[in-house]
Amino acid sequence: MYQLFKKRLSILAASNFEEALSSSKIGLEKESLRVTPEGSISQMPHPKAWGSALTHPQITTDFSEALTELITPPCNSVTEVIQSLDDIQNFIYRNLDNEILWATSMPCVVEGETSIPLAQYGSSNAAQMKTAYRRGLGLRYGRSMQVIAGVHFNYSFSDEFWQLYQSLNNNSDDLQDFISDQYMGVVRNLLRYGWLVPYLFGASPAVCKSFLHGKKTLLQEFNSNTYYEPYATSLRLGDIGYQNSKEELTGIKACYDSLDAYVKSLQCAISTPYSGYEAFGVKVDGEYQQLNANILQIENEYYSSVRPKQILQDNEMPSIALNKRGIAYVELRSLDVNAFDPHGINSEQLYFLEVLMLFCLLHESPVLTMSEIFAIDENLLLVAHKGRQPGLKLGRGDEKISLQDWASELCHEMKSVAYLLDSANYCENYFSSVKSQFAAIYDPDLTPSARMLADMRERGEGFYHHAKRMSQHHYQYYKNTVLADEKVTFFNKMTTDSIQKQLQMESEDDVSFDSYLENYFNQKRQ
Repeated sequence: MYQLFKKRLSILAASNFEEALSSSKIGLEKESLRVTPEGSISQMPHPKAWGSALTHPQITTDFSEALTELITPPCNSVTEVIQSLDDIQNFIYRNLDNEILWATSMPCVVEGETSIPLAQYGSSNAAQMKTAYRRGLGLRYGRSMQVIAGVHFNYSFSDEFWQLYQSLNNNSDDLQDFISDQYMGVVRNLLRYGWLVPYLFGASPAVCKSFLHGKKTLLQEFNSNTYYEPYATSLRLGDIGYQNSKEELTGIKACYDSLDAYVKSLQCAISTPYSGYEAFGVKVDGEYQQLNANILQIENEYYSSVRPKQILQDNEMPSIALNKRGIAYVELRSLDVNAFDPHGINSEQLYFLEVLMLFCLLHESPVLTMSEIFAIDENLLLVAHKGRQPGLKLGRGDEKISLQDWASELCHEMKSVAYLLDSANYCENYFSSVKSQFAAIYDPDLTPSARMLADMRERGEGFYHHAKRMSQHHYQYYKNTVLADEKVTFFNKMTTDSIQKQLQMESEDDVSFDSYLENYFNQKRQ
């Protein structure tokens, strides 16, 4: 494997790839709960000044009306994408009335399931579908799980890169088929090595007791209002977070052997009834409790730390889009919100993730064996709950290897990739980011999860007080930051346009919601 990696790396280094490598696209999706100054989940509707959550391209909601989702456009550089996220957050803070955005992934304070309002998108069929889907998620997994926030990292290599890379690999397939095949290799390697992300960047080692609603737990007590695990990195990714808990019972799991296998496995799941969900009913007293009683209502319900993605057209199903046009980009979903940065993520993290993406492309990526799939799940869970534990061993093939040794090997190989990206972008940021992660591998106290617990201990505060203090700090940061007049005008126009588009959608609906859903799910039969 290592020899193939070195060969591919040398080809790129010697083949004038600089411009192609420097023209990749980066996008971010950041979730944040709107909360009261006391930290309770907001019961207020999505602010009108932010526009329509249904149609706004950059400001929307996820599961809950209070769970804000900010989406940057695809950007040309780390600097540009951080600035884009900064602008969006600056705008929404300017229009936030007596509320703050929660600075951490884990929510607080959760006053029961009924304190979490479902996201509302208007009266159109598309809006009703989004809310019904979320109502189903709440029934299947519990609403509390759905308001855990994260950051998604979207990445795509440029068309120019793919054309050159295909030529250098002497591949004569259809270009899009080649691209999709290579992206599936990236996805498999991100699954293999994905435990490295929560180890380095996990920032949810503790949780407010209110999140568990009095349920029994193996978590330890930090203080009277906080549970934690001493060596945890990301409880968000652990067994108290959102999981597809019925996989073992139903025998359905996404297959990453190829794009075709991936699409078929998800389409099987959204077409196969599950008796446990049938018990909830689908349409009860005239209201949809869930979109259907199948293993998955729609493809997006399948939780994974990484997804191959294609841009949707109109009301297209994700699997249909992938089937028709292949993979356009990869979405990495395992990032916690970084409470130590007002953006929720920093540039050093992004430079490292870009190195990781190219590393996963260049490394050999055979199909996943059943034992490897088991190890991937087990490794992620171990790192989430015990990642900083001295001597922790992970499963790699038929052997056990210490996390520290494996992480060191991976980052050592990544140095060459970082050099290549530095050369292409005329900077030293990529190598610097990898070097910083080496320090965190050998000193776990440098990781965000360790810093959070140390900060809590030093100040004598539990998770709630720590998260509230950081949230207020970020609030003040944006209140003291100026947004240029032309950017204010830009966002105000998007607000107006999104509201008008929602009204237009509502006026143009010409079929019942029942027919709309039937037409939507009939796509996979065409």
